[in-house]
Amino acid sequence: MPNYRDLHDPNAEYTMRDLSGETMGLTADRGQRNVEITDVQTTMVDGNYPWILVRVYTDAGVVGNGECYWGGGDAEIIERMAPFIIGENPMDIDRLYEHLIQKMSGEGSISGKTISAISGIEIALHDITGKLLDVPAYQLVGGKYRDEVRVYCDLHTENEADPQACADEAERVVEELGYDAIKFDLDVPSGHEKDRANRHLRGPEIDHKVEIVESVTQAVGDRADVAFDCHWSFSAGSAKRLVTALEDYDVWWLEDPVPPENHDVQREITQFTATPITVGENVYRTHGQRRLLEGQAVDILAPDLPRVGGMRETMKIAILADLYYVPIAMHNVSSPIGTMASAQVAAAIPNSLALEYHSYELGWWEDLVEENTLIEDGRMTIPEKPGLGLTLDLDAVEKHMVEGEELFDEA
Repeated sequence: MPNYRDLHDPNAEYTMRDLSGETMGLTADRGQRNVEITDVQTTMVDGNYPWILVRVYTDAGVVGNGECYWGGGDAEIIERMAPFIIGENPMDIDRLYEHLIQKMSGEGSISGKTISAISGIEIALHDITGKLLDVPAYQLVGGKYRDEVRVYCDLHTENEADPQACADEAERVVEELGYDAIKFDLDVPSGHEKDRANRHLRGPEIDHKVEIVESVTQAVGDRADVAFDCHWSFSAGSAKRLVTALEDYDVWWLEDPVPPENHDVQREITQFTATPITVGENVYRTHGQRRLLEGQAVDILAPDLPRVGGMRETMKIAILADLYYVPIAMHNVSSPIGTMASAQVAAAIPNSLALEYHSYELGWWEDLVEENTLIEDGRMTIPEKPGLGLTLDLDAVEKHMVEGEELFDEA
């Protein structure tokens, strides 16, 4: 694997090193593209989720922005990883990704918080590389299929268990905000539960969920596709009874009806019903998604890009899914940075169905970047600017940081 050094003499000879640092005896000339990573920094923004933003700095003065999956712990992991990439060329994205997977293997680098932290760096490397080469990030993963990406809006109400409240919010968002794709939670309390821990659904609970589905789908009619998320809350038998009860309704997809670990049960539920079943946000890297696809255990795959391994890993997953004629509906709870990274990949794959958006009620989501009107009429236009095409507004980041966090350095 290449590890290029001293990058000012275009005629210089450079060594290639493997991940352990041993010289491989090859040479390379990177010319004007010779750049080194000088620092990695993070900060956490207090949004509707705690967004962990990542910045990778270079000696060329070019800074890349990335984002980890929400929550705590990633910043400390990134701090431990930083020495492994400082001094490296940020354009060697695949090599550095694999390097971090290997170096952090003791931290469980193929899942959980460690792969999320690696994803944040990987996104930032795409942003840097696009800026250095003066191309949009989508160009780095294969070029565009589409100029804009369909966005589905994850909706919430003050009383999520009230079917009429859900129907009213669906109507408002479709009519006033212009979305033609929406999603509601279906694992909401019905008032009929005896013991939610056992994952069993009683008849009145199923009736309540059917009432929500009926109210929302009738409210929007053919103006919008409507999906429902179960957050892997139900047993296999209850999931079968639920999907049977929903067969007559126009459900875009039912998401995570059972826990994500047992792919055999997941396959059984998917093949039991004509209602499309979506899975993937809790499955890591290409190998995790591969098991779902090979077992034909999923109708629509929903990887979360800042969680699953980053932009290239998501691209690999999408290509694999396309071999099984399975569309991609990316899970997404990110700030504009992670959302745009997902949109750049969604633009570059043939089987993109829609991209999730979770912050429609947060009035300052877009303030975190200098660009505006990122989502309009349920679509996200892909910018032609280099990298991700977004510029962090550091004043806005500072205003909304989690208490005790430190702001990034300037470029």
